Amino acid sequence: MSINKTPTNRVYTYIAQRGVVSRADLMKEFDMSSSTMTRLLDDMIADKRLQESGRGSSTGGRRPILYETNPTYGYLFGLEISRIYSSMGLYDMHMNRLSAIRWKMDESMTPDVFMSKVQSAVRKFMKQHGLEQSNIVGMGVGAVGPLDRERGLILDPVYFPAQGWHNLPICERLEECLGFPVLLDNGANTALVGEHWALRSEHYQHMLYVHVGAGLRSAVMSNGQLVYGATDMEGAIGRMIIQAGNPANPGSSIDGALESFVSVHVIENEVREQNEPWSFELLVSALSAGDAVVQEKFKKAAAYLGIGLANLINVLHPEQVILGGALINAHESVFETAVEVARSHTYYYPQYKPLFSQGVLKEEAVAAGAAVMVLMQLA
Repeated sequence: MSINKTPTNRVYTYIAQRGVVSRADLMKEFDMSSSTMTRLLDDMIADKRLQESGRGSSTGGRRPILYETNPTYGYLFGLEISRIYSSMGLYDMHMNRLSAIRWKMDESMTPDVFMSKVQSAVRKFMKQHGLEQSNIVGMGVGAVGPLDRERGLILDPVYFPAQGWHNLPICERLEECLGFPVLLDNGANTALVGEHWALRSEHYQHMLYVHVGAGLRSAVMSNGQLVYGATDMEGAIGRMIIQAGNPANPGSSIDGALESFVSVHVIENEVREQNEPWSFELLVSALSAGDAVVQEKFKKAAAYLGIGLANLINVLHPEQVILGGALINAHESVFETAVEVARSHTYYYPQYKPLFSQGVLKEEAVAAGAAVMVLMQLA
């Protein structure tokens, strides 16, 4: 969906990002006359998009009126579609989460079943909070790629346990059953948007997000904006070559790609060679219980992840690096090992020291960021 933002949208977005602003702040940012700005603010107050938020400090004259967005002007849904778990949240315009739900993505979770669950949860949340369809601004979807964002399609995802997810017109299907606009982006991008929003008071401009689960996904922000390539391949980080091998044998550890060493499936397959098949949940339990074999497998994956992170950091030079996903969340040792290895291979360290974290939103990042995407584009 192509968005052509009006002056009202741009002013609203600016205020939403900063929380509370004065008219003088807006006049410095936007090229419009004083009378035009006054009229625009009056109109936004009248239609309840904005509300007054007290008075600012005086600089010699009358104390200025402060403005903020109205949290109940509308409501947003954020939906995560991932390979292991999917989730959905309902938010107000200040991104306060009102309700949330999570689903396990097993063999039964075909698109039809998933759509039914989403529709049921949307209706339940709206009833719980006394909302009408007219109150909903829209839904943002953060999904596994590859995607066609403009056409709203999930193209050819791998490792999905259920059938039917290929070439799926996800936006069209959701809009038909829900009755409000739906925007699509890959989940790594929406997670980074969500974390950037949560950290907006820190004014980070250059950020890297890496999600490690059934596959590897990444997103990059430069000068406060997401970086998009010619194709929407969020999983391209997994094809980073970290060990020279045989390019004639792609998809195995011999080809040296990062995804051959780091993912939930890699650990599952390595343990399966030595034991009975274990689910990832059982592996996480064994990791926490101190199983030496399992600990070694996770440590090895985390170390390789650290090498991949160092390669990205040495090229992109982010201020903040956020790690998420099932593998990172499995145990604190995974995050710690990956960060330790990444730092030890970061060029010009310690003079250049990017900050590492698991984010503010953590497992909610994809869904919350998808809702922020709607707020920024449709409000």
